[in-house]
Amino acid sequence: MAKKRASDFTLMIAVILLVFIGIIMVFSSSWPDALYKLGDGYHFLKKQLQASGIGLVAMLFFMNFDYWKLDKLARLIFILSIISAFLIFTPLGIELNGARRWVNLGFTTFMPSDAIKIGSIIFLSSFLSRRKDDVKKFTKGFIPALIIIGISCGLIIMQRDLSTSATLGMALFILLFVAGANIFHLSILGVLGIAGGTLAIVGEKFRRMRFTAFLNPFAPEVRDNYGWQAIQSLYALGSGGLFGLGLGKSRQKFFYIPEPYNDFIFAIIGEELGFLGCVTVMLLLLLIIWRGLRIALGAKDLFGCYLASGIIALIAVQSLIHIAVVTSSMPTTGITLPFISYGGTSLMMYMAAAGILLNISRHSDLDRS
Repeated sequence: MAKKRASDFTLMIAVILLVFIGIIMVFSSSWPDALYKLGDGYHFLKKQLQASGIGLVAMLFFMNFDYWKLDKLARLIFILSIISAFLIFTPLGIELNGARRWVNLGFTTFMPSDAIKIGSIIFLSSFLSRRKDDVKKFTKGFIPALIIIGISCGLIIMQRDLSTSATLGMALFILLFVAGANIFHLSILGVLGIAGGTLAIVGEKFRRMRFTAFLNPFAPEVRDNYGWQAIQSLYALGSGGLFGLGLGKSRQKFFYIPEPYNDFIFAIIGEELGFLGCVTVMLLLLLIIWRGLRIALGAKDLFGCYLASGIIALIAVQSLIHIAVVTSSMPTTGITLPFISYGGTSLMMYMAAAGILLNISRHSDLDRS
């Protein structure tokens, strides 16, 4: 076997910088909430530092764990992620903020949806690499892939988490496209996805109202409820201007934006660090996406190419949705910003995924420039 090369240093530095920015911004944005509700302004900072430490260990582990071994373990990983989703409906499942999406293990809690994201990408990448000659076939390629996507997204929908399901669905759709699936089949999948999303929005009053608020968040009937987050987010971004109000000087984090350290952390970045701070974060995310694409192009086998493509697609789609929500470019929904938002499971999973990308880069045939 060929000697391993060094990992993609640029990718590693970009990930570490984003995690570092995330730690600072989680501390800044969570201080009022943590102090008022928990009596400890450092609560979320300590949690994020713990998750970052575990995530760093996971990234280093997977950076040195030969990625093709994941191909052999793909089915087991996918089954375990499915089992974790069903734990929500056992006594271990807990409800927070009106949604049952977490599992309490006693010493910690985790979100099975994050495990499903990575598990489904690994499994679908393995399936497509093994069926490379059948990818364009309807019964041998498209239908089995559709079942994998349906199971993955369906389990998350059962948790009443439409945004995460849509994010994963789009990432797996991109993975199918990269694998060379038939365009007509992809069109069918796209239509099914749009139809399912439309039904999910129409079928729930709060989703319909969020869409109404998106059209005009300042309308009298929604500005104090469903449009509130979008309005406060826009106020935060507008207040920041070019250079921001200064680190720690956000006003919207003082109970105007609910949980600003999570689904709306990009708004606090804009308020405290300004347009330049937002651009810096977006450039780092684009840098990760660019290096990931190069890694996928230079992968020595199909599994490595598809796995890198799936991970990068997930990061790109989730980042785009988060920023679009914060800038009121799409209806309000709860989705974290990769590597930055508060959330232990999400941060650890994304850092582990970055480790997988780094390992694929060690076997890449592409020049490191």
